[in-house]
Amino acid sequence: MAKPVDVGSIGSYFESLSDPRHTRNRKHLMVDIAVIAVCAVICGCDGPTAIHRWAKNRESWLALHLALPNGIPSRDCIRRLLMALKPEAFQRCFQDWICDAIPADTENSRRHVAIDGKACRGSHDAAKGLGNLHIVSAWASEQGIALGQVATDAKSNEITAIPKLLEQIDLTDTLITIDAMGCQKAIVEQIVDGGGDCVIAVKDNQPKLATAIQAFFLDHLERDLEDLHYRYDETRDAGHGRIDERSYYLVKVPTDFAPLKDWPWIKAIGYAVRITQHADGTESDEVRYYLSSHYLSGKRFGEAVRGHWSIESMHWVLDVNFREDEHRTRERTLGNNLSWLRRFAVTLLKRHPDKDSLRGKMMSCMINTDYLTQVLSLQRV
Repeated sequence: MAKPVDVGSIGSYFESLSDPRHTRNRKHLMVDIAVIAVCAVICGCDGPTAIHRWAKNRESWLALHLALPNGIPSRDCIRRLLMALKPEAFQRCFQDWICDAIPADTENSRRHVAIDGKACRGSHDAAKGLGNLHIVSAWASEQGIALGQVATDAKSNEITAIPKLLEQIDLTDTLITIDAMGCQKAIVEQIVDGGGDCVIAVKDNQPKLATAIQAFFLDHLERDLEDLHYRYDETRDAGHGRIDERSYYLVKVPTDFAPLKDWPWIKAIGYAVRITQHADGTESDEVRYYLSSHYLSGKRFGEAVRGHWSIESMHWVLDVNFREDEHRTRERTLGNNLSWLRRFAVTLLKRHPDKDSLRGKMMSCMINTDYLTQVLSLQRV
């Protein structure tokens, strides 16, 4: 049963946070600043200055729900707190909020969580030798919920960030999908040992495994899959001037599959092909290979592969609606916490039942506090 959430009760989820500020500098409550930041980012504010401006314009409304012992905190006050809060502890507050506000999905016994990385392209600082900030995040695809994220300074470091992110997630009865960067033995083992399963893309970063899977399917495709027991699914979608036909094949790992001795967690290998018919009459195709720690049904395998796109869609939303790639925040902790606030804002906005664009919902929150209150409740009508 979902627990009612309103603006006044949101602050309770941040009370467990340890306030990193010196006691003599605490003119404003940490809980108040956190709630203000959440509300402002939902309305499209992109940093401490914009958050402060929004709060000044909504001071009378905020005063109905927050203590505000010394009025609205300054831009620098907001910035200092978001720079000092530990990202993992900050995210945990939102996870508690989600658990209370959104009832468990009893229809799907095995939830799907997609993990992927995204670069914040405006966060580099050549003078200080800083590259782009990379955020590896987890997204519950069926429910559209941001579950957590870990920041890293390089895309190659996603391999070390993924295990840290997995530690933040309850893996029990969870199907994890990751792109080829996450095709690592330790990652697969961690997921399986945690009570979950995974479907992971296989590419040339694991050459022996990729070659073996490709050779297996090519051999059987040449014989039209005769004598091969497999599970299958197909879909056909039309839109955006093209027709996509997708086919998915999943096969139990053969006992003589050479990589099995190094990858004992693999229970099935998959093959997915997409054939696209374009409006100009041309045709293109794309083939991908996968490993799976469970012999899923053909339908579930196809859903997992397609569902992974949902996190890439979320990244697109961040760039189009929140202009994340244009943000010039270079301080790493501040950038990490602001990035998380944007992802959580996407969660709240997507769950509102209005048939409006996400940008339209953001505008409605900006001009209408009643609408903002509805979004903050995290309820789907």
